[in-house]
Amino acid sequence: MDRFQYRFSGNMSETIASRKREAYVRSHIERQVNRVFAFAICMTAFFASPRAGCAQVPTYEVTPEESSIKFGVDSSVSIKGNFEKWNASIKFSSRDIRTAVLDIEIEAGSVNTGSHMKDNKLKGKDFFNVKESPTITFKSTKIVQTGPYTFDIEGNFTIRGVTKTEKLTLTSDSKGTPSGRLDGIMAFDRKDYGMTSGIPFIKIANRVEVNVHLKWRRVSGPPPEFQQ
Repeated sequence: MDRFQYRFSGNMSETIASRKREAYVRSHIERQVNRVFAFAICMTAFFASPRAGCAQVPTYEVTPEESSIKFGVDSSVSIKGNFEKWNASIKFSSRDIRTAVLDIEIEAGSVNTGSHMKDNKLKGKDFFNVKESPTITFKSTKIVQTGPYTFDIEGNFTIRGVTKTEKLTLTSDSKGTPSGRLDGIMAFDRKDYGMTSGIPFIKIANRVEVNVHLKWRRVSGPPPEFQQ
């Protein structure tokens, strides 16, 4: 009888302990499920709230067929032209106009002056050196709004594999509209980039002027916030 009571008492203890463990596990699982469920509700409410719209940024698209990148240099014989192949992008990390980043990438071999002789000379090693440096790039690093519609944009300009800081002065024809145009001028000294040679019988200035005309449209997001 004592043995039976001992076994019965032992079984009861094990049963109680087992039920306690099961209850603890169930409680733990329920707490975890409730936490996940609460988190999901909070995230849904956050993204559904009007404040979520504040996180949106302007998204722009440049249309090359309505845009152009041209250049010119003072010389005894006119040397002016454009690049037929290039890409440009305008990206924002917030609505603040100062967070915009302008990227331009040009295929140097797409230069067109209207003269095969001039084009070939410019593509050669004395100037663009297309074989070794096929692209010309500009990537903005700082934007300063200088007026209601004007900006000074500093950036890394790379040509012939040499990178230096240059400034692009831009003028916008619109403010907060769905589409518009940016017109800019950047001047650089060709000798700073290793273009120290000339062209026989032609006097060429060192200063090269680049004219950027970008037609853009805002494809999504709110308009940027200007300082003035």
